[in-house]
Formats: sequence, structure tokens, C-alpha cells
Amino acid sequence: MHFVSFDGAKIACTEMGSGEPLLLIHGLFSNAHTNWVKYGTAEKLAAAGWRVIMPDLRGHGGSDAPPEESGWPDEVLAMDAEALIAHLGLGNDLIIGGYSLGARTTVRLLARGLRPRAAILAGMGLEGIIGAAGRSDWFIRLIDGLDGWKPGDPQFMAAAFLKANIPDPKPLLHLLRQQKNTDTATLAEFNFPTLVVCGVDDDDNGSAPALADALPQGQYAEIPGNHMASVTKPELADAMLRFLAGL
Repeated sequence: MHFVSFDGAKIACTEMGSGEPLLLIHGLFSNAHTNWVKYGTAEKLAAAGWRVIMPDLRGHGGSDAPPEESGWPDEVLAMDAEALIAHLGLGNDLIIGGYSLGARTTVRLLARGLRPRAAILAGMGLEGIIGAAGRSDWFIRLIDGLDGWKPGDPQFMAAAFLKANIPDPKPLLHLLRQQKNTDTATLAEFNFPTLVVCGVDDDDNGSAPALADALPQGQYAEIPGNHMASVTKPELADAMLRFLAGL
């Protein structure tokens, strides 16, 4: 489906299953299908009795990608998620989570006052939350030099993934330039169960165990893979299901 967000932008959203709502936000340069559906994560969650709700972020997948800077106000991804939550009438039993940029967007939603039943932060470490702007600089440089990266360059695989999924990445520069840091004092206010799940070889966003330690009810789960690979592993859904079963 599509829904109209706070400023008139059309945002695509995929649902699977029925039951308690589980809102999952994908990562940068990805989309709901690639992040959650393609490798079976959503199917496993739905089979376990969850209503899995998966939007395409603005500028990604089937959602609008406004070309002008005015279409990317500060906190725009959080505001789109808030509009989706209101559109679907989701209540306090909502569980929300995300992978990489989706995890950072989840943190910004929590910083803006959302208090779900629980949260899941995947593919994310502490430095990617408290130093979000610095991480964005890496991706800005990647886009600026998009056609110049060669095999062996740290940016090569990310550039290939971008080209496969984003026809025009230029609007995303507006998004990357407005990423906000979230300090540890704010993280300490998130007093509800929160799973931090990350690949054993994934340090792209810093230390995942340190992020779990910064959260009052943080739990850490380690799965195989690096930042690009761990999202494809069946262990991601398994870790999420163990966490959900314990709520």
C-alpha cells in the first residue's frame, strides 16, 4: 500500500501476517523487500504470529524521493514513521525496530517521545548513534565519488548496493546532511526492553555491546556476518524471535 505522509509525500508500505504489530524500518540504500522479505526474516516473524509492517523509507523503494531540499526537513524519516503509526492507528503495544539507518531512525523516534512496548536495534553500535553525523559524512563522500570506486576500496560494495537499488541517489544527500546524534543521557531514558543484534564481524557503526550497555534494559545478541551479510542470515530472525518470546 501507499499512504500520504505529513507533507503529502507518498510512502510505500508492505505488510505480512497478523497479530501484534511489529514495525520494522530498513537500512540506507535498501528497501522493505530487500531488507526484510527477500531473505525470509519477515516470513519467519509473520509465521510466529506477528503483524510485520515494513515501510520503504522516503527516497527508497516505492516511496517518493523529493528532489528539492524542502522535501527533506530535519527528522523527516521519524516524521514519516509517526505519520504511518497514526495512519494505521497503532497503539501502545507497538514494537518497533530497524536495521542500520532504520535502527538510528528508531532511536530518533524514541528521542522524540515514542514509547513502544519494546524496540529492536539491528546492525547498529553506540558510535553510530552518538556520532551519526560522522557516519553520514562517509556516505556523502561515497555518493559524491560514486563512479570512481574500484574493487578493494572500502566504499566499493556499498556503492554497488546503492546502484542496484537507488536510481538517483542525489536526493539522499539532503537526508544524510541532517542526521542527528543522540547522546547517552537520552538513551538512558529508554526504559523498556531493547534488543541490540549485530553481526560478529560488523563494526561499521561502532560497538553493539556498548550500545546495549547504554540502554537501561538493553540485551545484546550476536549473529554471523558483517554489515552487508548479517541482514541476509536466518539467525537475524531467530534472535528477534527469541527476544519477542521473552517479552
